[in-house]
Amino acid sequence: MKHLVRITTPEELAAFGAGESVSLVSADELNHHGADAHWILADGNNRLAARCSLWWKSVPDHPGRRLGIIGHYAARDAAAAAKLLCHAVTELAAEGCTLAVGPLDGTTWRRYRFIVERGGEPAFFLEPDNPDDWPHHFMSAGFREFASYSSSLNTDLNYADPRMAAVAERMRRQGVTIRHLDPARFDQELDAIFELSLIGFQHNFLYTPIGRDEFKTSYLRVQPFIRPELTLIAEHEDRTVGFLFALPDMLQAQRGMAIDTVVMKSIAVLPGKTYGGLGNLLMVQTLGNISELGYRRAIHALVYDSNSARNMSAQYAQPMRRYALFSREIP
Repeated sequence: MKHLVRITTPEELAAFGAGESVSLVSADELNHHGADAHWILADGNNRLAARCSLWWKSVPDHPGRRLGIIGHYAARDAAAAAKLLCHAVTELAAEGCTLAVGPLDGTTWRRYRFIVERGGEPAFFLEPDNPDDWPHHFMSAGFREFASYSSSLNTDLNYADPRMAAVAERMRRQGVTIRHLDPARFDQELDAIFELSLIGFQHNFLYTPIGRDEFKTSYLRVQPFIRPELTLIAEHEDRTVGFLFALPDMLQAQRGMAIDTVVMKSIAVLPGKTYGGLGNLLMVQTLGNISELGYRRAIHALVYDSNSARNMSAQYAQPMRRYALFSREIP
């Protein structure tokens, strides 16, 4: 007989075992992701059948709605998913939430979204994955697509945007310089990128900030795989005003292939007319660097389909995968 249990400490979680296709949430996630509740659905042998965390206190603003967030999601099958998601929505309703949103691990800095249209390309480095039935779990529980995202593939690295020469000249006249990441100053580079991200991402859909330490830890994990020539930093008057972070697709190497693809992961530019076009310029220059280093393809990764970065990548790349975030009205 399956039973629901609210977990508050790693010690409580240790009494349960991972189930088929459902791992335990990590102690780090439980302790540091700030969830307001973590629920598991366990079978008679105390093996996990499903799990999720809930957030309702520190959540993104959304016009006319009080959001409740469902994240850290995993489920063995449709029956377990139905029981867990029904309970999650009931819990969020009791806390006064009017719209349930998921999957989202508390903030868009962490894991969120499901793959909903997989396409023919294999997974790429740092791409989140999920079983194909998990989106159907949410839809069967009354959720509908709330936001759409995509990754696009560029196989023509020699495309030249005719507008970029004028943008480059305008940036030069204004004193904006563009350089590669300096690995000898990696910690200082991360501090500057963090400060820029707080401003450059603040209007992104469902954005909430994270702390400096968590931000830097996420980059330190991939530091061994970074090629400095693939990350560009724009500076103006001794201040970082834009960056584009890219790195080789290390999953190709894990599959025994030569690495011919670069994943363009993040881009941010300070708002305002002064830096108009800088994002596109960073993208074009990065594509040139990718080609010069001998790579053949670039992936514009995990872009919200309604923001300016999607408009930029559409000029150079074709969609290869689609993702979605889901929501359900709470009466």
